[in-house]
Amino acid sequence: MARIAGVNVPVKKCVPFALTYIYGIGISTANIICYTCEVDKSKRVSELQDKDIEKINNFIRQNCSVEGELRKEVAMNIKSLVEMGCYRGVRHRKGLPVRGQRTHTNAKTRKGRSRLPIAGKK
Repeated sequence: MARIAGVNVPVKKCVPFALTYIYGIGISTANIICYTCEVDKSKRVSELQDKDIEKINNFIRQNCSVEGELRKEVAMNIKSLVEMGCYRGVRHRKGLPVRGQRTHTNAKTRKGRSRLPIAGKK
């Protein structure tokens, strides 16, 4: 496992896909990182040399907010919404979908399983 930005990324995957294991880096950001650091996108992480990994690390440290810093920022944003008492904050507090999805059916992931037992068929 190679260590980039404090995260162990898989060595058998291509560089852009391995970078997506870092929280806050998606595939488009990973492609931009590869382009600016002049790393071949078709290379595997195990084929990278130390100087390439160092270039990627430096670029991420300077230009991206990732992992703990980003998680803390997102948590603070949600906390401020909840404290304001706005609609999105209330939805977060109740554990319901925030972005306007329907809840009559679906939304089982966000709402959780039902609390009441269901009577069996006779």
